[in-house]
Amino acid sequence: MIASFINHPAIISSLGEGLEQHIEKLLANQSSPLQESDCIRQRHQIDDDTRVLGVVDVPLRPFDTELALQHRSRNNQLVWHAMAQIEDILQKAITRFGAHRIAVIIGTSTTGVDENIPVFKYESEHPNDWSGAPFNQQQQYFSAPADFLAAQYGLGGPTYGISTACTSGAKALMSAARLLNAGLCDAVLCGGVDTLSPLTVKGFNSLSVLNKQRSNPFSVNRNGINIGEGATLFVLSREQLSDSSIQLLGYGASSDAYHMSSPHPEGRGAIEAFKTALQNAAIDASSVGWINLHGTGTQHNDQMEALTVNHVFGAHTPCTSTKPYTGHTLGAAGAIEAALCYGMIDRRLNPQGKLPAQLWDKQTDNELATISLTDEQSCWPQGRRIAASSSFAFGGNNAVLILGEAYA
Repeated sequence: MIASFINHPAIISSLGEGLEQHIEKLLANQSSPLQESDCIRQRHQIDDDTRVLGVVDVPLRPFDTELALQHRSRNNQLVWHAMAQIEDILQKAITRFGAHRIAVIIGTSTTGVDENIPVFKYESEHPNDWSGAPFNQQQQYFSAPADFLAAQYGLGGPTYGISTACTSGAKALMSAARLLNAGLCDAVLCGGVDTLSPLTVKGFNSLSVLNKQRSNPFSVNRNGINIGEGATLFVLSREQLSDSSIQLLGYGASSDAYHMSSPHPEGRGAIEAFKTALQNAAIDASSVGWINLHGTGTQHNDQMEALTVNHVFGAHTPCTSTKPYTGHTLGAAGAIEAALCYGMIDRRLNPQGKLPAQLWDKQTDNELATISLTDEQSCWPQGRRIAASSSFAFGGNNAVLILGEAYA
């Protein structure tokens, strides 16, 4: 594949706003922002327990007053708020290529489904009466964030959404690279977004995988995930739009279809995704200096991922799960973690070459395959900085991105 240039991303999560803030906090080993919250009950006036969540609690940029109802959702407001960070880069792409040559691909799992909660609340109180609140189907299309951004910025290239659960954000970047390689556009506005939703929070609770404390990936004491919310947006392009030399070097995807809610225990599909990504990037495993793990803190996912990483990379490549800082942002996770890879690679944001320390109780699970979790002393190896980011989803859906510095 032809490597695509990645421009400085926009990002918002419970960890903060802007890539600089995220990298600074991660490298300073600050305490996790995940905390007990009743935001599901507060936002939607529905019964729910207080849970440990990754909440974006800053005032979000207001929509234009003339914005159509179909585009109004908290999910879209998260991307709208984040876009303020990269509107100058997008405008540069529009000026160079024309709006008709810019595509939009956004991954999401929640989309705007929460905006229609009043419809179902009313019916539950008035059985078989659906007249109490309007139902706006377009608000909850999986393409809703992409449709909104295309309309807001007048972009005329291919526009669609991707919803493959927790790989959605990573798959959006893969699809962007494919469009660029096919010559169907010259730049792509891509990324992922998800908001804290009763749909996903209660859904994961029904699977008994929500942790009542902060998640603890790869520990013998790990006991599930914390859900978070956030958004990340990139402008990918075939030509360099800024002085950044960081590229999407390769990607790999697979679907082992082992089980509806868990990956193949031997990591067959995950191993295939890693190997495909390395092959597309034309590098070997020893070239990767850091892996941002999916690392949810569940029993089966961590077991499979440790086995996969050990099989492909051995026991010495530095690895970190950043989810104890952001929560698991589901459809946004793959994009958010790709942005964190970008920030760790960027020598202006990370001149000392540090790597973020794994946030956990340091209690090793001897039943897991050996991997090298980072600590406070971990650093990039000398030379070219190349990172891999892994995402895994329901149905055995696997995605791996490889980002790195371009050749000199």
